Amino acid sequence: MLFIAVILAMSGYSCREKGGKYINQGEIHYTIEYMGGTGFIPQHYKPRNLVVSFKHNKILFEILFPIGNSGIINLSNPDKEIFDTYISLLSMKYYYAAEPGEVNPGFESMKGMEITKTSKKSVICGFNCKNAEVTFPYDRNKIYNIWYTEEIKIKNPNAGSPFSEINGVLMNFFFFLGSTEMHFSAETVYKKEIPDITFERREKYVRVSREEMDKVINMMNSL
Repeated sequence: MLFIAVILAMSGYSCREKGGKYINQGEIHYTIEYMGGTGFIPQHYKPRNLVVSFKHNKILFEILFPIGNSGIINLSNPDKEIFDTYISLLSMKYYYAAEPGEVNPGFESMKGMEITKTSKKSVICGFNCKNAEVTFPYDRNKIYNIWYTEEIKIKNPNAGSPFSEINGVLMNFFFFLGSTEMHFSAETVYKKEIPDITFERREKYVRVSREEMDKVINMMNSL
């Protein structure tokens, strides 16, 4: 039992344990669950995890396929006005550079959603979380719940996402990315030093338009 406790302590803050609060740099690991149809590739070949690296107001989202070096990366570095989306798929390597305040490509199916904050509360990974309900214009009776915490100190944590009006780190949430519905649940929060180079613009990617990036994301999510 002592050995297991030591391993857990070394591995970061489990969602069954209370982690350090008000940290301003580290990593959050999420599990991904797919809802509805997900194309012809079996789910166990699709990305199963999201890793978010953060440092003050800089954020990096990484969703990677378990095989090969393919996936989607969103990078937000306001100090250098970098708001990039990167796509790697086989030999394709593309990126789109968004303007400040612009929602990243791939979220067109989330247009028109309404977010209503509630008084519900929960504890996720040891962090006190607040709740908000999300609805869409095609069915206002169907409610999606998201949970977020204000105890992780990131400035504008949802810049570039459809949830930019939520001033808190999302711990349990969802995306419609292209035609795919993905649900994310925080599994572990690590307090660790993140090198500044993590938030620099990637090299060896071809810059494309927003329309081209949308097409690539839709194609990737239809596989």
